[in-house]
Amino acid sequence: MRSLIVEKGPGPVEDDPDALVKGWLQREMRGCMKTPWIRPRKYWFVLTPDSLDYYSSNEKGARRLGSLVLTSLCSVLWPDKQLYKETGYWSVTVFGRKHCYRLYTEHLNEAVRWVCAVQKVIDSKAPVQTPTQLLMRDVEEHRDSPEVLEQIYRCNPILRYTSSPLYAPLLPFPYAPGPRSYTTLRDEAVKLFNSLQQLESERDPVPLMQGVLQTCLDLPPLVDEIYCQLVKQTTEPPAPGGQGDLHYWQLLTCMSCTFLPSPPVLRFLRFHLDRTENRFPASEMAKYASFIREALEKTKGRECVPSLEEILVLMQRQEMICTVHCPGVPACSVAISSHTTAEEVAQELVSRLGLSQSPNLFALYEQSRRREQPVGSATLLADVLTSLAGEDREQDPPCRLCFKHYGFLDTDNVPRDSLEFALLFEQAHEMVLRGYVPTSEETLQTLAALRLQSLNSDFSTHAPFPRLEELFPPHVKCRGARLRAGLLASGLWGQALAKQRAERDQRLRGRLREEGASTMAAIVEKWKLLQGMGRPEAMAAYVALVREWPGFGSTLFDVDLQASPVGSGPQRLWLSIGAKAVSLYKPGEPEPLDSFCYGRISSFGASDSSTFRLSVEDRDLLFETSQVDEIAQLLHTYLASAGAQQLPRPQEPPSSHPTSEPAVLPQGLSGGQGVVLPLLPLPFWLFP
Repeated sequence: MRSLIVEKGPGPVEDDPDALVKGWLQREMRGCMKTPWIRPRKYWFVLTPDSLDYYSSNEKGARRLGSLVLTSLCSVLWPDKQLYKETGYWSVTVFGRKHCYRLYTEHLNEAVRWVCAVQKVIDSKAPVQTPTQLLMRDVEEHRDSPEVLEQIYRCNPILRYTSSPLYAPLLPFPYAPGPRSYTTLRDEAVKLFNSLQQLESERDPVPLMQGVLQTCLDLPPLVDEIYCQLVKQTTEPPAPGGQGDLHYWQLLTCMSCTFLPSPPVLRFLRFHLDRTENRFPASEMAKYASFIREALEKTKGRECVPSLEEILVLMQRQEMICTVHCPGVPACSVAISSHTTAEEVAQELVSRLGLSQSPNLFALYEQSRRREQPVGSATLLADVLTSLAGEDREQDPPCRLCFKHYGFLDTDNVPRDSLEFALLFEQAHEMVLRGYVPTSEETLQTLAALRLQSLNSDFSTHAPFPRLEELFPPHVKCRGARLRAGLLASGLWGQALAKQRAERDQRLRGRLREEGASTMAAIVEKWKLLQGMGRPEAMAAYVALVREWPGFGSTLFDVDLQASPVGSGPQRLWLSIGAKAVSLYKPGEPEPLDSFCYGRISSFGASDSSTFRLSVEDRDLLFETSQVDEIAQLLHTYLASAGAQQLPRPQEPPSSHPTSEPAVLPQGLSGGQGVVLPLLPLPFWLFP
């Protein structure tokens, strides 16, 4: 670094021929703890092609007080508006290897001029290469010369295992602060090497491994660094195959299933794996090397770091067992790896459950008490399980993975004695419990009785009795009570009325219990009338009653229809998406307000993250919803499944996100037989 500093003569500062920009700037001076920021001092700054220097004045013979050498790793921050509001100064911050200059000026144009000039000098510098990078290139060039390779490894300790700490990263990182709560990337790289060295003596290395993986996920530039550090520590260790050495290989295995390194590091890693297998054939290290090589062929990146359970499995080079719940049938156990996608599991379940000839669509769902959403076809099941495991600690009952119908193309011809009909029956019951089947309370009681008949056969006082919430929609049972509760809660209660409020709340709970008991008694009476009806007949009768609603077989989304400029405000509706049409329902009403066949829909897409646009002939409908992606995906899937001759015209994307990609339909949807839903990322016509 010292060789890059050009010694300046005693001539006038203003006459420096190498000066690109010069002028007076104020540099921050740190005060004591009580005054962390005081008025900065003014210095004469000169920017040259090699450094940023500052002097005591601009007079001849002025003493140079400091110099910051500029390389390709330096960085400069743009002026901060918030700081200007607080201090009245525009800031120019330049980060070097050991120093950071925080400069200030009262004029924005002056600050921008300095920032642009410094950035231009930084961009003009050749990329800095570390010794590790140069040696990686030498290794690649001489990989076919064993004698030269051995000499390279023998003469360069930076490539081999070390028990000493690392004082600088193996790869170059910019001199800039890290994101969020992290320090600079250089400091984080050194800290991670210290963590790696702790692995050697850890009895339970799993939490430490997960911490390293989480840091790499938060700071992607460190992925290559960790790969290089692990290759270094597994090269010529003092005890090959020992516990400490195997911990390094196990972390390298987890890395290979989570992150993909850059091409130069990937080539160096593959050479290291080949070298290890050749030097230690049939050893544990060779087995890990073979596993890592296969994993690198499949890894595309993860959204979550592996869970503790997944890390334990990877340390043994085994597969995980994923439990998928199917409505009405026992749960299925599927063996998955870190690279298994939701589409692969769904295809296996379709084949295992004998649904290959079904024309309907199936998918995996993340299901909890609060929400249910389909899992994208390209989504890694390992990420889903990690996410569900995190939610399990906060919810009761826990979240789970389900296999269900995604879209109904034909519900009339499903054989009653088939497994698919059992799935259809369970899904219809879920719709009823969620209040998505608008019908009379009398019909809902009949449906509850049929449900009991399918579960327990004929009425018996000894039969297991489910809770009312598992038979009857809660919003119907306590509709009147909730209204009264809302009136009570909206009152202004003072301290003197606390006792009266408690009494009224107690009476309200009593009314709820009375209404629940009354509803349950009515259900039981209807159940007694079903004496002698078998389970298949009860299920068929249940589905037949639900099918009377015109919207059966469609997927409902709660949306708010944006009003016109002269309207009275948003209107809460159900957006029903079926195989043949899109309909709008007023919640709880059996007949649609309007219905549009796909031939009338000219385009659809997302105006923003919470607004879905549906263009029908000469009008645009805007819906506020949190399920924009799910709505667009389902529309796209139905169009592709139907083999539409002419898709709705894609909306033009914003100019900041141009696209020329052609329409891409989901794979596997063109036969209509045993279709597994490949949930794609956002369709090509969706706005980002």
